[in-house]
Amino acid sequence: MFEILSLIASYRLRRPARECAFLDELFRRLARCAPVEALATEERIWDVWMHHPHSGAARELDLATSDIAARRYDIAETRLTRLLRCAPDFAEAWDKRAALYYMLGRDQECLHDLARTLELEPRHFGAMLHFAEILRGAKAAAEARFALQAARSIHPHLTIPD
Repeated sequence: MFEILSLIASYRLRRPARECAFLDELFRRLARCAPVEALATEERIWDVWMHHPHSGAARELDLATSDIAARRYDIAETRLTRLLRCAPDFAEAWDKRAALYYMLGRDQECLHDLARTLELEPRHFGAMLHFAEILRGAKAAAEARFALQAARSIHPHLTIPD
């Protein structure tokens, strides 16, 4: 868990693996927009994260996301693992697999994939929130607050569950 805390602490110092001027602009907009605009800006960020230069990779991620929603976890895991072998720098695929592992109670694999997500996309507020949730479950309240504060520094309008 220390590795993930360190990644979160240093997010401002690191650049995403996949540079995207449009995504940078969306993050700037998110930091200064009114609350009413935040949801639309957040959705655009998620759209960019779900995109991949290779359309087949983006399609596989969409299919895996649908598999997770339909509770076809074994198929989703197979798709995501295969996708990550072909596109190891696809941060959102790592994040989706982390979410899947979390749902399956496979905590160490989840933490590994969250770390990889944050290595590739230091501003991934979703991964930070997910990590904070894990910390809360582990009764690590101070560390959870730290992760939540970092996520909020990126996305000031986040709705954080109790």
